Amino acid sequence: MAAQTNHTRRIGDVEVSAIGLGGMPMSIEGRPDEARSIATIHAALDLGITLIDTADAYHLTATDVGHNESLIAKALASYGGDTSKVLVATKGGHQRPGDGSWTVDGSPAHLKEAADESLKRLGVEAIGLYQFHRPDPKTPYADSIGAIRDLLDAGKIRMAGISNANPAQIKQANEILGGRLVSVQNQFSPAFRSSEPELELCDELGIAFLPWAPLGGISNAGDLGSKHPAFHRLAADLGVSPQRVTLAWLLAKSPHVVPIPGSSRPETIRDSYAALDLELTPDQVATLDAA
Repeated sequence: MAAQTNHTRRIGDVEVSAIGLGGMPMSIEGRPDEARSIATIHAALDLGITLIDTADAYHLTATDVGHNESLIAKALASYGGDTSKVLVATKGGHQRPGDGSWTVDGSPAHLKEAADESLKRLGVEAIGLYQFHRPDPKTPYADSIGAIRDLLDAGKIRMAGISNANPAQIKQANEILGGRLVSVQNQFSPAFRSSEPELELCDELGIAFLPWAPLGGISNAGDLGSKHPAFHRLAADLGVSPQRVTLAWLLAKSPHVVPIPGSSRPETIRDSYAALDLELTPDQVATLDAA
């Protein structure tokens, strides 16, 4: 195994860049034209980003399900460099009927069908990391995770993860998967810190923790500094963006954290990646923790 550096972390048996690229802004409301999206993905690859997070639910209408998966596959295929080390993580179990709403379907039949469709769109023999997107109150959690286990056993996915899970669900999923749970993707940001117990459990179990919306989400990321004065002040002192400080803070919280900031512009993913070279002191981290 390759040694971890300040710029890399591990998800299961795979070494990835310690900052990933979240693909959602390139496919839902407000998405840019395809050329800019592909330029953003290529910029991420140029930097050395080797984790791209997507989902079959990142689309606009019922007629373009999996838009983001197809976009990422196209960007990878058109990139001039080596993409063999890129881990594409996708998700199933969340749906968008096409009216802007979000629904869930965690039934085993749906998850297995969704994984098959994701395989086709991504154009791979096995999905690198497949994550159960969100618990479905209509389906026992054990049944949903059982479907993920079956996909893993069948070789259709290389690694298994879960998203939007609580500690009990993390433990249950890991047990059902026979200790093969490699990642938990929960919301975590300066504005949303209630996933601390899940992060602590991931540390205990040695599981990667992937904060989604680490900068506050698409509509809030630009205002992060004005909404969180402590992050703004430290960013001003250091001469960097509040967004960069936020990602450095998340990285400092645990060696298992791999933030996946969403981006739809080359310049924003470049700024996010630069957080890997921003090392905060313990006092600075403590100040932000307390903010």
